[in-house]
Amino acid sequence: MKKIFILIALVSLITACKKGESKRYVPDSVGGINSLSVVMDDDLWKGEVGDAVRKHFAASIDAFPWWDEPIFKITQMQHSVFNGFARLSRNILIVQKDSVMGTSVKDSLYAQPQKTLLIQAPTEEELISLINKNADDFVETIRNHELKEQKRRIALSLNKDEKLEKILGIKLRMPSVYKVVKEEGKFLWLEKQIQKGTMNILAYEMPLNSIPNDSTKVEAIVKMRDSIGEKFIPGREEGMYMITEKAFAPLVFDAKIDGKPAIEAKGLWEVKNFMMAGPFINYIIEDKKNNRLVVVEGFTFAPSTNKRDFMFELEAILTSLKFLN
Repeated sequence: MKKIFILIALVSLITACKKGESKRYVPDSVGGINSLSVVMDDDLWKGEVGDAVRKHFAASIDAFPWWDEPIFKITQMQHSVFNGFARLSRNILIVQKDSVMGTSVKDSLYAQPQKTLLIQAPTEEELISLINKNADDFVETIRNHELKEQKRRIALSLNKDEKLEKILGIKLRMPSVYKVVKEEGKFLWLEKQIQKGTMNILAYEMPLNSIPNDSTKVEAIVKMRDSIGEKFIPGREEGMYMITEKAFAPLVFDAKIDGKPAIEAKGLWEVKNFMMAGPFINYIIEDKKNNRLVVVEGFTFAPSTNKRDFMFELEAILTSLKFLN
């Protein structure tokens, strides 16, 4: 009996070793949110091919003229130094001359999680053509990858306050540092203190048909925001309150949140009669079951500070919305 037991143990050990051999060890990826390592030799980077890469991957966020920050923080390196620690970047774009022309996207090639995007062609003209053709899809791939990473980081320390669930019947996955600073009826305002300002989340509901699906949609969104600002978000003195910046109309897109039709709006807020402003993003979600629209908004006040990653965190939080019923 003892011999049989030893034999079984040996067989199990050998089997486990064989299974282990089939698994490739992949180290953890590294890098800040919205960072991109571009692997291409200097002669390409300093020429028209590099210009094409920068045009798409270092473009201003959502083409806002007032928001002079690139979509991604780019670090360029030559192929000769693309080894070791350099391969652990979470997002990698490789651009190179090669006799074979094409593009590809690989998952967790050198680290995990990781996206490695490849663009290669025999000539510079063909490289530029491939970059222009595939850039939008590649940018979207990286953004979605980074949203997933941002949500993973948020999940490390989640807020356990249940006011959103009790008052609006929704749940947002947000860091524990966000605190409720105003609660009034069906309106909630949460705030996170940052070094030079605040990051903010608003949540409230509106009548189901208050935002028409026609040419007046943007005007209706502005009117809604301004009325909420006047009622709930005052400035330092009477007559001061948050409104939508009049010089730049919000950009509006169709979206889906928790499987429900939604509107995404991005723009600039300001305080009426006062020099105070910043970016906002909001989602207006249809909740036909409860005959209402649910609105969640994120905005940042951080003077003289880059706001891209603040707004990206807010976007990750808002798009995590789930309806409880």
